[in-house]
Amino acid sequence: MTYQETLDWMFAQLPMYQQKGKQAYNAKLDGIRKFTEHLGRPETKFKSIHVAGTNGKGSSSHMLASILQEAGYKVGLYTSPHLKDFRERIRINGECIKEDFVVGFIEQNQPFFNADHLSFFEMTVGMAFDYFAKEKVDIAVVEVGLGGRLDSTNIITPEVSLIVNIGLDHVDMLGDSLSKIAFEKAGIIKEGVPVVISERQEETTETFEQVARSKNAKLVFAEREVNEIFPTSLLGDYQTKNIKGVLAVIAELGDFHISEAQLRSGLMNVMQNTGLMGRWQQLHSDPTVICDTAHNKEGLSIVINQVAQQKFKKLFIVLGLVKEKDLNTILPLFPKDAIYYFSSPNISRGLDVNELAFRAKEFGLLGEKYATVEAAYQAALKDASPEDFIFVGGSTFTVAEVI
Repeated sequence: MTYQETLDWMFAQLPMYQQKGKQAYNAKLDGIRKFTEHLGRPETKFKSIHVAGTNGKGSSSHMLASILQEAGYKVGLYTSPHLKDFRERIRINGECIKEDFVVGFIEQNQPFFNADHLSFFEMTVGMAFDYFAKEKVDIAVVEVGLGGRLDSTNIITPEVSLIVNIGLDHVDMLGDSLSKIAFEKAGIIKEGVPVVISERQEETTETFEQVARSKNAKLVFAEREVNEIFPTSLLGDYQTKNIKGVLAVIAELGDFHISEAQLRSGLMNVMQNTGLMGRWQQLHSDPTVICDTAHNKEGLSIVINQVAQQKFKKLFIVLGLVKEKDLNTILPLFPKDAIYYFSSPNISRGLDVNELAFRAKEFGLLGEKYATVEAAYQAALKDASPEDFIFVGGSTFTVAEVI
């Protein structure tokens, strides 16, 4: 198969959360364990950092990878979802996995996939771990896909675990309270392995303390331990809490030597080193266009607050959401004085634009409907003057269509 044919087969044959939602959440680790056994246990052949949480785990993972790269290490990076190309999920020192490796890996293991009906996540995690092992990375930063305890990545024993912000997201799978969701995230805490909490939250602290105690794991609340933070090239005020967690993780990496200069350089070169996209990313000037992949109540409230702090004459918002979001908690976050361009991301889970516009009107958010995200974006660009501000967001998949 060609690379594109391989991707088509993967997306068509195997459940994938970004397409099918809850149906694709494979809540056990038997499949990935059996698969990595078949591959020769690649996850045991490299060191790792495991990153979980609701908001900030992607940015934190990329910061960690960038710092380690600046220190001269060969660094694997596994993240999800991708924005433009599947290969973004698996990188070494910022370089995406080769198309040939993806194609070869699927072909070589297709009999196993057909016999065992692996999920998209299990197959992709196995591919990442196999690639990192074969390429002999010094360390890999591994981002949890969903939850933690039952996520396919949770077969590694990392050097350090990092848990960032906890918010109410994927409540149908992870639980309907912060403490329940924290318990799922805390599932990445391993026996005797230090765990860093980026942001101490009243509702989750006891859960983390109990799980860490039961695992004899050192528990570090970053905001208590990190007094000085360094600047980062990643825009957005919300990165401050992420940086504290990242610095606390680096402090726990005993076998890796990283100078303050390398720390600073790593934080200032995240996008160049790792290819990170979609975090308060500027797409255009005059008018200013910012996109951000925040997609739940906690993440969007921070981003919308930052939008409000910008200087502009008029505010235009290109908005597209997915179906399972609680519109009663998300839509009130958005300003009523903005001009809206409603659309639906081009995936099966995309919320119908008519429903979005109808529900948005209930909250005083007014605007026009567009057949595609791109059409909505182009209309906003056409309508805005140089001193205006355009925000594009609501979903990772909405942002993916304009980057």
